Amino acid sequence: MPEDLGACHSHSYPDADGYFGQFGGNYYPDEVRPALEDLDRAYQELRHSPDFRHALHKARIGLQGRPTPVHYLENISRQVGGAHIFVKREDLNHTGAHKINHCVGFALLAKKMGKTKLIAETGAGQHGVALASAAAYFGLECEVHMGQVDVAKQSSNVGRMQLLGARVVPATAGQSALKDASDFAFNAYVKQHAHALYAIGSAIGPHPFPMIVRDFQAVVGREAREQFLSITHGSLPEHVVACVAGGSNAMGMYSGFIDDANVALHAVEPLGKSNQLGQHAATLSYGRPGTLHGTRSVVLQEDDGTPASVTSVASGLVYPGIGPEIAMLHENGRLSVARISDEEAIGTFFRMAKFEGILPALESAHALAFAIQLASQCPSSERILVNLSGRGDKDVDYVLKNHGTV
Repeated sequence: MPEDLGACHSHSYPDADGYFGQFGGNYYPDEVRPALEDLDRAYQELRHSPDFRHALHKARIGLQGRPTPVHYLENISRQVGGAHIFVKREDLNHTGAHKINHCVGFALLAKKMGKTKLIAETGAGQHGVALASAAAYFGLECEVHMGQVDVAKQSSNVGRMQLLGARVVPATAGQSALKDASDFAFNAYVKQHAHALYAIGSAIGPHPFPMIVRDFQAVVGREAREQFLSITHGSLPEHVVACVAGGSNAMGMYSGFIDDANVALHAVEPLGKSNQLGQHAATLSYGRPGTLHGTRSVVLQEDDGTPASVTSVASGLVYPGIGPEIAMLHENGRLSVARISDEEAIGTFFRMAKFEGILPALESAHALAFAIQLASQCPSSERILVNLSGRGDKDVDYVLKNHGTV
C-alpha cells in the first residue's frame, strides 16, 4: 500500500506558524514567502492525494529499491559484548544513502506543482546525487551547489551528478563547505523560485521544509519499526541512534519510535578535532539559540553572533546549525546527545569494513562508533538500532589517502 505520511508526533508539530516549541518559523525574505506558502498549501493537499501517494510508492520501490533491511552486526556485537547492535541499511538505497527518500518526494512535488527545475545544496554529495537521480527520473532540470572543498574531496560524487544531468556549481565563499553551499543555493532559489523548487538537503530551513523532509524521511522509521518487531517477535529496541547535522536521517529514524517512552533516542554529533570552537560541528553540545538559513534553531556562533567555522572528517556533518525539530527534542529532554571525534569515526570505518564487510559513510560511522561504546556499557538483554544512513564508497579515496589501510 502507498505510504501514509502522517504519524502521532507529526500531528502535533510543527504548529500552524511552523514552530517546534521555540524553534522553527520562517525567516526568509518577504519576496520568497509567497512561494513557501504555495509550497505548504500544495504539500498539504498532495500528501493525502491517492495519485501522489501511488506515484511516490512506485518510485520508492522501482527507483530506490525499498524497503531496505534491518541487519544484525553479529561479529562486532560479539566482540564488544553487552547490548546487541542492529543497523537500518539505508546505505543500500539507490545512490547510496537516505537522501533519496526526500529527493524523490521533492521531485514529485515539483512535478505536480508545475515546476521545471530543482535547486539544492550538498555537502558530501549524497544529497546532490540523489536529487540528480530523482530529477532525471521525473524529467526535471537540476542545479546543485557544493562547497569548493567538497568538490575536490568528493570528486566521484561530482562526476555522478554530472552524468545524471545536473549542473554542479562550486561555492567559493567562506569555508567553501556545506553552510556556504546552502547560502549559494538559497540565493539561486530567490532568483528562480517562479519556476524552480528548492529541494533542501536536510530537516532545516524555514517552514515548511523541516516538516516536509521529516515526513518524506519517515519511511525509514516506519520500516525499521515493523522490521525490528518482526525480528524480535514483538519487542522494540531499547536505544535508537543516528548521526546529526541538519537532521534528515535522524528525524527519519526517530519518527518510528518517538512516541515510545521506553525507547531512548540518541543524537551523535561530530566532535571533529577537539571541543574548541572552530574545531568541531557539535551544535547541540556547544551552540545557542539563533537564526540560520531562514529558521530559528540552535547555532554554533562566534561572540558577535555570526555562524562559527566548523569542521568534521565527514563532509555531510560540516554544518553550524541543527534542524529545529531536533533542537526542540533536545530541549525537551527526549533526545540525548553524544560526541564522536574524527579519529573515532575513522577507526569505526575500518572496523566495520574488516569485521562486517560494510563500508559505512563517515557520517554514519559517527553513529556506529557511539553505538559500539554504548553497547559495551549495556546489558546483553538490550538492543541498539542504528541508522546506517549511507555507504562509504564516496569516502574511500579520502580515507586511503589520509589514513592508509589499517
